[in-house]
Amino acid sequence: MNKWVRVNTCEGTVHVERCSDQELRWGGRNLIAKLLLREVPPTCDPIGRYNKLILSEGLLGDTILATAGRLSIGGKSPLTGGAKESSVGGEAGRKMARLGIKAIIFEDAPADLTPRVLFISKKECRLLEMPELARLAVSETFSRLQERFGDEAGLMCIGPAGEMRLSAAAVAVQGEDGAQVRLAGRGGLGAVLGAKGIKAIVFDDQEAKPAEVYDAKKMREVSRAFSRILLEDPKTENRHKFGTPAVLSLCNELGILPTRNFSSGRFERADDISGETIANLIETRGGEARRGLPCIRGCVIRCANVFADARGRKSVASIQYENIALLGANLNIGEIDEVAELNHLCNEAGIDAIEAGAAIGVAMEAGVLAFGDAEGAKDLLRQVSQGTPLGRIIGSGVTITGKVFGARRVPAVKGQAIPAYDPRALKGIGVTYVTSPMGADHTAGNALETAGAVDPLGTQGQVEVSRRLQLRAAVLDSLGLCLFVRPAFVKDPSLFGRMLHARYGWDLTFEDVQRIGLDVLETEREFNSRAGVSEDFFDVPEFMREEPLPPRNSVYDIPMKEMQGIWNVKPPKGVF
Repeated sequence: MNKWVRVNTCEGTVHVERCSDQELRWGGRNLIAKLLLREVPPTCDPIGRYNKLILSEGLLGDTILATAGRLSIGGKSPLTGGAKESSVGGEAGRKMARLGIKAIIFEDAPADLTPRVLFISKKECRLLEMPELARLAVSETFSRLQERFGDEAGLMCIGPAGEMRLSAAAVAVQGEDGAQVRLAGRGGLGAVLGAKGIKAIVFDDQEAKPAEVYDAKKMREVSRAFSRILLEDPKTENRHKFGTPAVLSLCNELGILPTRNFSSGRFERADDISGETIANLIETRGGEARRGLPCIRGCVIRCANVFADARGRKSVASIQYENIALLGANLNIGEIDEVAELNHLCNEAGIDAIEAGAAIGVAMEAGVLAFGDAEGAKDLLRQVSQGTPLGRIIGSGVTITGKVFGARRVPAVKGQAIPAYDPRALKGIGVTYVTSPMGADHTAGNALETAGAVDPLGTQGQVEVSRRLQLRAAVLDSLGLCLFVRPAFVKDPSLFGRMLHARYGWDLTFEDVQRIGLDVLETEREFNSRAGVSEDFFDVPEFMREEPLPPRNSVYDIPMKEMQGIWNVKPPKGVF
């Protein structure tokens, strides 16, 4: 991967450039951070002409390693006003890497927003006008693209929410089997792509050849060792059986499951929407239902699924913990089929289910509809796709929804909805929400894995936990690997250096790799500081410091001053 593609969406031109030696060492989240700071005015309008939407391959994106090929999507976030990167699976990332493309950069903005498609193959890169795709749902868009470009193409698109430039809009990526839809949901980056007039991106890698690595033998060896550790880890078997919904029962027991607009941490009907219930329904319903699927070709963890209705017809794929929590417990909806349909409607509109679920929760508390009203919630999501005034409010995210309805209890940090872990009872993740350049984002450093080792209700050690997890997440996002592979690196930290040596011939110590993560965070924080959204000034919501969260009856009480010093301490050597 030694080139990137610049697309000027105003002029309609596409140029291929060679990367410099320095740029070759950037990948994924790190590359996005570098380009944002170098090329994007920090105070620009996120959906204006000066922002850029960047697709970036991780440094290991073109290798045979398990989970390699995840795609980073980034830009200045319409929600947070700062740097944002969202990592996503599906087929597009691997095909982009196979074509030797390190990054695609969408620049400027057209006066005419007639839907266009960027088509990339081994022979050409060009923009195509496809007005027939205007305001189509995600599934219909993918269907039309397959009709024109074939079943083997790698597909990405936005839904109606992105075309309307709504702040909760996501970017959708089609999975290997065509059934799954993966969303780069956080940050509202679908709105940035919509503002560029780009409806979809198509990768045709049929004539492309696999990348040449520095040491193919060593790459095979490290790949086998990596997969072996992952397959031996108990978490892998658990995720294979139950997917990410496996943690729902644990989160309910810990009292961190958002319930009725974050007014409680425990849901009375959690068993009805748990990972075990979902796995059982997938087995008994049969038909199109499946579990233990990869979200990206070659993954050995295989935590994805296809959830089917009572007739065995696909309802949504894949159904994930975050979406179940925000669209289920948070809305007081305990029927898993209703939650699945809500998830499907989010996917069709092309909006982040976390942001949508949080926004509807606030609307319910404000009296727009009653908690537990599944049909009313579905109607709101349909209105997002239709572009009604109320739909546009919900599609703009939880903070806008809260302002419109005069709500005091708005679960967001830096304008972005809090995910499915209430920080009052998992305080390490609260540190991440506040101090991460990403805002409230569980993928930036999820403290759930430390709940057994560090008292989740205590204040001691939480800043250190978050710092370590944020560094590891930044490294994995820059390599283009899934966050679920972290057990392998905890067991054998040397894997980082061995992988990069096999791919590029680089001789890097663990501390060198650690510095990649530090560089990412420092660059993002610098961009945010210049944008006026420094992490120093965005605390958890006021109500979380004042309202005890049942059933643990805890408040968030880590002092802001202590969190502000998170990066003043050097990370310990040899540990993530």
